[in-house]
Amino acid sequence: MSQRAPHHVVGDVMTSTVVAVGPDALFKEITGAMEQWRVTAVPVLDEQGRVVGVVSEADLLHKEELRDSEATLVGQREHLTDWAKAGGVTARDMMTTPAVTVPSGASLPQAARLMAQHAVKRLPVVDAHGVLKGIVSRSDLLKIFLRTDEDLAAEVRREVVDRFLPVSRPGIGVTVDKGRVTLTGPVADPALIPVVERLARAVEGVVDVRCDLIAPTTAAGRGDR
Repeated sequence: MSQRAPHHVVGDVMTSTVVAVGPDALFKEITGAMEQWRVTAVPVLDEQGRVVGVVSEADLLHKEELRDSEATLVGQREHLTDWAKAGGVTARDMMTTPAVTVPSGASLPQAARLMAQHAVKRLPVVDAHGVLKGIVSRSDLLKIFLRTDEDLAAEVRREVVDRFLPVSRPGIGVTVDKGRVTLTGPVADPALIPVVERLARAVEGVVDVRCDLIAPTTAAGRGDR
């Protein structure tokens, strides 16, 4: 039996070239880096290259948002963190910490869940010591859906049909159209049909699955009509 194809991890799709700043980077240096590299957030690194925080456009905009706000005692209490960031001049003052990071060996669904939970568009990717290795964005996670239909069909047949339907596989059809998989044909053990459908959906890059697999008795009955 062939070895099951490994799923991609964050390290496979991340961008390795990352613009980052140190804790003492000044406001204008940070905005200049964002403009030059066309990014909306930058990791903040300590001397060992470990991610200690992230400065985003939202963090920087506190300075503009609160410029004309009335600095009443009540207002300061309600927006204490925002006021602190608005008065900051270095990355250390303005960054969001602790940073939400993801290990390079994390799965793509894990990274997607982290982004959703923390409402961020990208995550710094770190090694076991917290050292920056890259950055992963929403668009990076979607790269897996650029696989060709031919590639998807080959993996579904090899990793699902051939492995889990060894008896029935000669009569099983696998077609893919724009990422949508269709499975057809009789299956000797009908109990495996929902299992095969679920496994086909789990293949990276598959958008949807139409399962038209049938039990042998059903196939025979249709043939007698």
